Amino acid sequence: METKKILLVEDDPNFGSVLRDYLSLNDFEVTLAKNGMEGFEKFKKDTYDLCILDVMMPYKDGYTLAREIREKNAEVPIIFLTAKTLKEDVLKGYKVGADDYLNKPFDSEVLLMKIKAIIQRKATETKPDSTVFEFTIGKFHLNSKLRFLTFGNEEPIKLSPKESELLKMLALHENDLMPRELALTKIWRDDNYFTSRSMDVYIAKLRKYLKPDERVEILNIHGEGFRLVINS
Repeated sequence: METKKILLVEDDPNFGSVLRDYLSLNDFEVTLAKNGMEGFEKFKKDTYDLCILDVMMPYKDGYTLAREIREKNAEVPIIFLTAKTLKEDVLKGYKVGADDYLNKPFDSEVLLMKIKAIIQRKATETKPDSTVFEFTIGKFHLNSKLRFLTFGNEEPIKLSPKESELLKMLALHENDLMPRELALTKIWRDDNYFTSRSMDVYIAKLRKYLKPDERVEILNIHGEGFRLVINS
């Protein structure tokens, strides 16, 4: 399997080199840049499978760099590293196109797990026929193109566009956290209090649809998002 390339932009030289070495030991090819300006220069010169950006950097912060990267490449996954845990910062990160967020200090194994999950997800999304639209969720089958949710041999339920999108997003993150902000910005294109409450209503509807299979549940991860879990 080809080595995946990561652009790591981190202004703390000690932390940056430790993280680079850790990821290199786990079979990634890592390019380290020490600020946003250098990061963008390196991004323009090569092709990367994933970018890890520190938020607080001199000359150019992570958000500005992410916006510039997104203008050149709308698909490359971006993970933000931040010492700030303010909700506004997290929302700002998702708005400029982040795929995930980690607060410092963090467990490097968690970062590694997130990197692998995101790269795997991107690979699935970019297969021929652009995106996957059929999912097995316990005893259910979801066709997100036709918006049909079928339980065993029963008559399919026709989902609304948002119900279908939300269930598809949960299925893509199966057994993993689906961040609340990610769903709100991707499906609702907004993340204010009212859309957040609206999303809770949709989650409640999906739980009702999935009730016939007691092994399937949508867990609420307080303050973070939801997890679609298939219990064995």
